[in-house]
This record gives sequence, C-alpha cells and structure tokens, in this order.
Amino acid sequence: MKKIVSVSLGSSKRDHKVNVVLLDTEFEISRLGTDGDFDRAIELLKELDGKVDAIGLGGIDLYLYAGQTRYAVQDGLRLAEVVKNTPVVDGSGLKNSLERETVRYLTQHSDLLKPGSKVLMVSALDRFGMAQSLTDSGCDMTFGDLIFSAGIPYPIKTLEELEEIARKTLPEMTKMPFHMLYPTGKKQDNQDDKKVEKFGHYYHEAEVIAGDFHLVKRYMPDGLNGQLVITNTTTAEDVEFIRQKGVAYLVTTTPEYNGRSFGTNVMEGVLLALLGKKWEDVTSEDYLELIGRLDMKPIIRKL
Repeated sequence: MKKIVSVSLGSSKRDHKVNVVLLDTEFEISRLGTDGDFDRAIELLKELDGKVDAIGLGGIDLYLYAGQTRYAVQDGLRLAEVVKNTPVVDGSGLKNSLERETVRYLTQHSDLLKPGSKVLMVSALDRFGMAQSLTDSGCDMTFGDLIFSAGIPYPIKTLEELEEIARKTLPEMTKMPFHMLYPTGKKQDNQDDKKVEKFGHYYHEAEVIAGDFHLVKRYMPDGLNGQLVITNTTTAEDVEFIRQKGVAYLVTTTPEYNGRSFGTNVMEGVLLALLGKKWEDVTSEDYLELIGRLDMKPIIRKL
C-alpha cells in the first residue's frame, strides 16, 4: 500500500482519510490540517519524512506563476526544505495539466462554459494554467488578485496586465508570511465580511466564478443568481454553503472520494507515486497521460 499525506496549514476540521485502488495499486490518502500553526506543520513533515510515499503541501504554494516566470514563496520553501527523503509536491503540476483539461472538457462536453462567458477568477497567480485556458477559450475574464488579496478595487482584464503586475509585486510579496496572502487556519472557516460587502458585486456580475475554494468561499456574497463555480477541494458542507448562496452548478477538478474531493497537492502526490519519477523530472505530458489512463474527469454537480 502506498501512503500519501497532505500536511495543510488549513483548518483541521477538514481532515479526511480514504483508501482507494488506482491502476491496481492500493492507496491510503489522508489530510492533516494544522490550523495555521507553521511550527506544527514542520513537526508533522519531519515525522512523516521517509515513512510515506509522497507528501502534499496544503494551504500554501511553493511557487506562484505568471506566464513563463515562477516566483518562489519563501514560507512554502521553508516547509519543503524540512523534508529530506520523501517527495514533496504542492499541486502546481496538476494545476498546469488537470485544470487546463477541466476547462477543455467543459467547453467540449457541456454548455456551461462558452466563448464570451463572464468569468471572475478570484486569484489567477496560484492557478495560472486555468487562467490561461479560460482566456484561450474566449471567456470575458476578470482576475481578482488585486481586489481580494490586496483590497484594491481594480479588476485585471488580461493575462498581459496580470504578468506585468506580477513582475512588479511578487518578488517582494512572496517574502511575506503566507498567512498575509492566503487564509490559513480558522480564517478558512469564516468569511471576510468587509470585503464581501465591498466587492461582492464582482460575484453578482459574473456568470462563472473560478479558483481556489477557500478564496471563492471567503468573499462570496448572498443572493447569487445561478452562477457556475469551478474549483478544487469541497466537502459536503462546502457544497451546501454555495448552494444556499445561489450557485447553480459546481465543477470540481479533482476526484471525489467518500463524499469529498481532495486538493491538487494530494492528487499530485498520488500521480507521482504511480509514475515512480522524481518530481522535477515529471512533465505535464506525464500527468496528462496518467490522467487519461485513470479516466479522471471533472465532476459536474447541479445544485
């Protein structure tokens, strides 16, 4: 049996463990949240090192991407460097392959995503592959990186402008404590009421809301009118939350096991274990070939 563990800076309320068989290989897949406790995350990583087949870093990125440039997140690297023997992934490989495939699948096999669809992507820099694929599909994009991360009411409309802003801001921002950039711990259980009130109209104006679920949830207002949400990790409680907000369709990019989907970091760990390669040697084509063999398709749910 192969063991894949996600060590997350997120809430421990979302912890989960399942056993599944994929391509005749048995897996034990689990998530361990540390409620935003960075030191506890380091302790867990040290304990797991050499005892499991792959470790996913949840609630944090190793790198943020804009175009061909990647920006190292210092807190993410600090966590990864603790692990000496076990492969460590952050989900970026799947964000650049599986999430692109999700957009392609929706455009070819559903009428939920069409050229001209008004898409609000709450943050594009942590999911640049999805942002690029949505743009290539002809969607009318609004990137909310400045709106929701910095509280600046400036919608970014093109990838070129996003890349230019990234060049000017990310070299310094990635040095900041990660909890200042992304909700960790108990913040994942609560909404930012001030930003919901101030910026909720961007949700109302969109037909599609895309991106990391914790960010989608944190700023989602009441009274939506049948929007589509494209995201990653959701629990049964998450699904009910967005249903009550007025969302009509939910698309999750990763498979669902025992009533919930896991994060891209976990699933990347699973694929890496199946490939038997070093993380730095794996290509998008490797992931896509394996995704095809596993018949991994987005889960489309009408709420």
